[in-house]
Amino acid sequence: MKRKKNLILTLIIIVFSLVIIGTVAYIFVKTINDNNSRDNYGSLADSYAADVTAPSTESVITAPSVNAKTAENPIDFETLAEKNSDIYSWIYIPDTNINYPVCQSSSNDNFYLNHDINMNYSYAGAIYSQHCNKTDYSDRVTVLYGHNMADGSMFANLHKFRDKSFFDKHKYMYIYTKDRKLTYEVVSAFEYDNRHIMNSFDFSNDTVFDEYLDMIRNPHSLAANVRSDIDLTVADKILTLSTCLDSGEGRYLVQGVLVKDEQTK
Repeated sequence: MKRKKNLILTLIIIVFSLVIIGTVAYIFVKTINDNNSRDNYGSLADSYAADVTAPSTESVITAPSVNAKTAENPIDFETLAEKNSDIYSWIYIPDTNINYPVCQSSSNDNFYLNHDINMNYSYAGAIYSQHCNKTDYSDRVTVLYGHNMADGSMFANLHKFRDKSFFDKHKYMYIYTKDRKLTYEVVSAFEYDNRHIMNSFDFSNDTVFDEYLDMIRNPHSLAANVRSDIDLTVADKILTLSTCLDSGEGRYLVQGVLVKDEQTK
């Protein structure tokens, strides 16, 4: 009987030891992968978007019409396309780590949830959209997704907009495509539930879209910052950036409205 108890105890110790070893190994490998991913994305920005800077806010207009003058395009889309044809745009938000290519898989909506822009498995994934959105940002609402990484990469820095001072000082975010530069003014940032926005709202319906715009300007969230001087209409184009909360269920959203659409050279 004593021998049996000792055997059981030994087996329990072995099992717990294997669990501990496995957990440590997982954390070690994940840390290495996260660091490699962060370094790769950092060098990517240096290589393909080295000249991205925040333009003077004085140049931002309040009408999403294409300007006669063309803007500089600092993104090397030609080389990026050779790397991965799923890369179709670039997102940049001043004073954050958000300076990344944007992907949309041709075959799997959530491929870039756990694959990097080289199409290799990566816990950090990439910034991406799904097939429900066109890649020319012509939809009434375009949703981009990114992980809330503990190291501050991907869309983790969206949470900077929780700070009222940061929110007030950082009004604009930028999207570059092969031939356009799109400037969005940040309307609001807030916690939201887990629903799939594009599948939950019929944005082709003016009434539904108008209700969504009202929600953006009046979010039911205690952790919300809102720019109250912005009027939204059904003629507007909205960019929704979505990431996980720091804890608990739900999403953290940063909502912007298109205020400037420029052709690039």
